[in-house]
Amino acid sequence: MDIRQLRYFLTIAEEGQISRAAKKLHMAQPPLSQQLRLMEEEIGTVLLERKRNGKTMELTEAGKILYKKAQNILNLFEESILEVKEAGEGIRGSLSIGIGSSCVSYLPKRIQYFHENYPMISFKLWGGDPFELSKQLENRNIELAIVRLPLEIEDLSMIPLETESFVLVVPKDWENFHSKEAIHMKEIEDVPLLLVHRMKGEGLYERVVEECERFEFQPNILCECPDMNILLSLVEAGIGASILPKSSISGFRNIEIRVLDILDSSLQSEIALVWLKQRYLSKAARKFIELF
Repeated sequence: MDIRQLRYFLTIAEEGQISRAAKKLHMAQPPLSQQLRLMEEEIGTVLLERKRNGKTMELTEAGKILYKKAQNILNLFEESILEVKEAGEGIRGSLSIGIGSSCVSYLPKRIQYFHENYPMISFKLWGGDPFELSKQLENRNIELAIVRLPLEIEDLSMIPLETESFVLVVPKDWENFHSKEAIHMKEIEDVPLLLVHRMKGEGLYERVVEECERFEFQPNILCECPDMNILLSLVEAGIGASILPKSSISGFRNIEIRVLDILDSSLQSEIALVWLKQRYLSKAARKFIELF
């Protein structure tokens, strides 16, 4: 068994069909099927079997074990090749970074500095919520990510960047809040709330609900959405209010909203630069980390 066959096996497993895998690998279907048979003969067990519908394939128990091991082997192989190449070259290539929508302010000056000092490096930026960026890290699509914690991923290295309080964001024309610069949690009890909710995993939504329960009331949640831009547009339209980390609204200066401090809340949000402990980081990634 060799690296090439492992790539074939992973692609078949991910695509679920020989035909789709062959198309993705830019090869004919019969030789791909033959390579899978050769692997199974060498190992002495079936790795993939057809589902009842006969159209797609799924991993057997043995196949699941090999799939996980093959991913690790290929990651190590590709990172080893990169490390060897970089030993004889300067800093060049592409740096892939994930960025949460509320963390963008950490990038512009650092990218500008990096471009001036390392002009052979280009950037690939991936947006998304913390769950999506965790998956991109695990799949090796990005080397670094700037996100709000927590992340449901183990074996991470990180540099904490900021811990900040939450604020209440209300429509500018809400009369009940016109004369106020700050409020107490209990004043939020009957306010219709529009909350950020991750696609998967726990995050800001769960923290806000827990804080309301700590003050012995159930939040009046009108809407939940993973996109902060949409929520703030709804706040501006007068639909409801939102509870958000203070810096997350710094990029929305032109919208008609008011921002109030919450005096007695213990809610805090942590932002960090993170990367996988067990992977080789490119020279570019290591230099970028130094900027923090």
